Amino acid sequence: MRALFWLLAVFAAAVALALLGRTHDSFVLFVYPPYRVELSLLLFAVLVVAGLAVLYAAARIVAYFVGLPTRVRGFRERRRRARAQSSLSAALQAYFEGRYARAEKEAAAAHDSGASPGLAALVAARAAHQMRNFTDRNQWLERAKAEGEGLLVARLVTRAELALEEHDYDAAREALKSLHGSGPRTIASQRMLLRAERGAENWSEVLRIASHLEKRDAIAPALADEYKIQAYVALLSRASGDRAALEKCWREVPSRHQVHPRVAIAAARHAAALGVSALAREIIEKGLAAEWSALLVAAYGDLPALDAAERTGEARKRIERAEKWLNGRPEDAELLATLGRLCASAELWGKAQSYLEASLSLEETRTGHLELARLAERGGREADAQRHFRRAAELSGA
Repeated sequence: MRALFWLLAVFAAAVALALLGRTHDSFVLFVYPPYRVELSLLLFAVLVVAGLAVLYAAARIVAYFVGLPTRVRGFRERRRRARAQSSLSAALQAYFEGRYARAEKEAAAAHDSGASPGLAALVAARAAHQMRNFTDRNQWLERAKAEGEGLLVARLVTRAELALEEHDYDAAREALKSLHGSGPRTIASQRMLLRAERGAENWSEVLRIASHLEKRDAIAPALADEYKIQAYVALLSRASGDRAALEKCWREVPSRHQVHPRVAIAAARHAAALGVSALAREIIEKGLAAEWSALLVAAYGDLPALDAAERTGEARKRIERAEKWLNGRPEDAELLATLGRLCASAELWGKAQSYLEASLSLEETRTGHLELARLAERGGREADAQRHFRRAAELSGA
């Protein structure tokens, strides 16, 4: 559009000069004694325009040569930046392709060229880490740190991620805590913090972070439940040395997790070890009422370490409850085996043998044969005991 405007302006000037020369006989006189020059007005105007054009062209040429060094420096700087960006792109491509040595080399070139030196240092640090060259990795991280606070978040996330890969959970937690103290709490950083807290066995924090991420739909509900179950089992184990602490910890477990087989079994076994038979029995019965589980049924047959009279009394209470369950599940092999063990603990030898044999008729197990072998030894039936021991050994090696 600009070129068209100038073209029209030139043509208009030419037409104006032509009309001016045709209608006017004016002239221009230059006198410089003894010289005298007379020109028509039209020729003078043409000469003036031509002179101005020549002066303008000369000025442009002079300006070009004067500014040539600056343009050369600018060209070299642009070419250097282009090469640096090319090196950084090549480093990223090599890193994602798994060519870590080349990635570090290209990132070093980009860093030295000044193209995003902090980012280049982080790429080089990750590449060095993948090659287990931890000395170079730490040096690159320090170089990234020296580039200022602009890459603080990227640097701390990189440090945490590399520490997690190295199972250095304390270093990962430190980096992520620093990040959350001075920057945003992103979903990615909280997921990494969850991994770090699990690795450091900081189970209270695992519960908090897993619940937070589940509310934000940042992790699958099943995965969040798994983390919580692991945490509750571990916390119950830590409280297993004291009855009051165990009961307090158990009350803090949500009801929906109390009935999970792994949590219920862990709590029941710790209660049994402390001799709290009533609590152990209540925990398993509550779990079975919520959902029938062979694991819970098997745990129901584990009695606390009580004296003979108390052990027998506890066994009879459990037998009474288990026989009620048996009315609705007459072909449950695990329940029959549990009843056999409980009857043996209550010294009801005949019933114990009947239940164990009924269990084996439904599902042959090594544990069932061992229980029957012990019963046979107690009754002086050595041949039967040896037969069951051999069969248990066969099942163990199968």
